[in-house]
Amino acid sequence: MKPVTISVAVLAFLTASACIFAFACKKNNSPTPPPEDPDWPTDDIRVVQGTGISRPWEILWGPDNFIWMTERNGKVSRVDPKTGTISPLLTIPDAVSDGEGGLLGMVLHPDFATTKQVFIVYNYRNAGNYREKVVVYQYADNTLKNPAILLDNIPASGIHNGSRLYISPDRKLFITAGDANVSTNAQLTTSLSGKVLRINLDGTIPADNPFPNSPVWTYGHRNPQGMVMANGILYTSEHGAGVEDEVNIIEKQRNYGWPNVEGPCNPGGEATFCTANNVKEPIWSTGNGTFALCGLDYYNNDRIPQWKGSLLVLSLKNQTLYQLKLSADGKTVASTKNYFANQYGRLRDICISPAGRVYICTDDNAGKIIEISKPE
Repeated sequence: MKPVTISVAVLAFLTASACIFAFACKKNNSPTPPPEDPDWPTDDIRVVQGTGISRPWEILWGPDNFIWMTERNGKVSRVDPKTGTISPLLTIPDAVSDGEGGLLGMVLHPDFATTKQVFIVYNYRNAGNYREKVVVYQYADNTLKNPAILLDNIPASGIHNGSRLYISPDRKLFITAGDANVSTNAQLTTSLSGKVLRINLDGTIPADNPFPNSPVWTYGHRNPQGMVMANGILYTSEHGAGVEDEVNIIEKQRNYGWPNVEGPCNPGGEATFCTANNVKEPIWSTGNGTFALCGLDYYNNDRIPQWKGSLLVLSLKNQTLYQLKLSADGKTVASTKNYFANQYGRLRDICISPAGRVYICTDDNAGKIIEISKPE
């Protein structure tokens, strides 16, 4: 960064200090932008990084005001959002990229300033079987050290691995797990496939989980690849099969229907199943087609006022950002609007800076990170 005046430097320090405590998790953003860096690029939309990354899967805004990123090939890096400079942290040695698998989700501890903990989920091989595990690392000396396994031997496949992470305010780690291409397992509460899982940050099982000694929180999921909490409500975005991608509100011990129900509970067999099995219907779905919904975040910033109070969800197949304007109670979608259709390629993940800028990454061998300061 170029030299700045003392007053701006003081403001930047105070902002950064506040971010360390309030912004260590990706899925959070303050409504009022902090003071602007006077040298920040003024483009409405610009490519931050477009040459040095491959198949990025997770991007999150860190307390250091860098974008933290995973790539499916096993790399974890920090990216300067102003210049695009990449600072590699670690290539995870046992991460195995097979089909859509590899190194996937990541989240930082909300108290990152003191804990320096980084939670990561990735696919690996165990005695020849493709599996998934959640590992916590310590960030020190510009790398990640001292890995400790929190949960392993989760079924995995070349498709349908879920793998988004979120830490709630009560310090529980939520993990989305896909059905690993065995749809019937989604309804089995004894299987970790097709679930939203919930564990303590040390890997133990919370006493208030609905199934004793089990990380299972909800079931009946196909492939949820987006997750965010806003105003106390946990939302996920989920891939459908041939119809009905979904955005869901996650509630303890609820069944989300897959493979018996796709989207809302239609009259007939689906409605009967829903009534008998405590199925929670989506708050929004794609109808008679799929968009391949993926990264999900909540926008609550004044920089882009038309997006305030909205879920922003990305799609891979439709290559579009969908704005889902929420109702006042956050339980329904009041309106929708689409952006950037087919402009940037397959859109994988999204994060939001304290300044209200939105960043999206593209799912490509030559991936990109794109900054959005003014979408229209």
